[in-house]
Amino acid sequence: MAPASACACFRFYAELNDHLPLGQQFGLVEKQFFVPASVKDMIEAIGVPHAEVDLILVNGESSDFTRLIRNGDRVAVYPVFESIDITPVLRLRPQPLRETKFVLDVHLGRLAGYLRMLGFDAVYSNRIGDLELVRISCQEKRILLTRDRGVLKHSAVTHGYWLRETDSRRQAAEIVRRFDLAQSLRPLTRCMVCNEPLRAVSKAEIRGRVPPGTLQWCDEFRECAGCGRVYWEGSHCRWMRQWIEQLAATPQAP
Repeated sequence: MAPASACACFRFYAELNDHLPLGQQFGLVEKQFFVPASVKDMIEAIGVPHAEVDLILVNGESSDFTRLIRNGDRVAVYPVFESIDITPVLRLRPQPLRETKFVLDVHLGRLAGYLRMLGFDAVYSNRIGDLELVRISCQEKRILLTRDRGVLKHSAVTHGYWLRETDSRRQAAEIVRRFDLAQSLRPLTRCMVCNEPLRAVSKAEIRGRVPPGTLQWCDEFRECAGCGRVYWEGSHCRWMRQWIEQLAATPQAP
């Protein structure tokens, strides 16, 4: 005789619904099964990466990823609260990353540049494979940013985020809003190419390394501590400043 089918009901909150088909979003999702499985396995079988989950309530009780789901269980799943302290309920990671740092997959090069422009530590290489992304994220305590849900389902990933937007500037705004970073912007303090901090330098130090006419009208220069590139605020910085001001006014995600 075949074993009887069991059923548990899941409810996903906020942006976790982005991982669900339209017909299942913001409602109860019934999961059929024959043997009990961990809540982590069931959540990912439904399509939600565990790295975006920070709180699970099973029948109203706070639970970790290892809890076995049984027939009739009702499961509420909440997203990562990077900026909100939800103790004393059971968080599914030791603590939020108070020092916000990122590592980005190979498809997010332009986003990496924008994040660095805003002053955030963003590791990126177009040659980083998935396992290396996971290693860097875990060892250096960086939030893994990706458009590939599969990477976030790796068991070692604790802090990760799947980008909803596809345009790089919209992605930057999405990150600022999602992680409540509007007050943490430090524009034009990090090299957009190699990610190293910039330091203020005098005209004498960079003479011969910038167009001669630039020295006549510009008085402030910054040099990358890593690659030696020199930065100054040219006419192109006007739109950058306007965009950054808009981001600084971004409301916190609910």
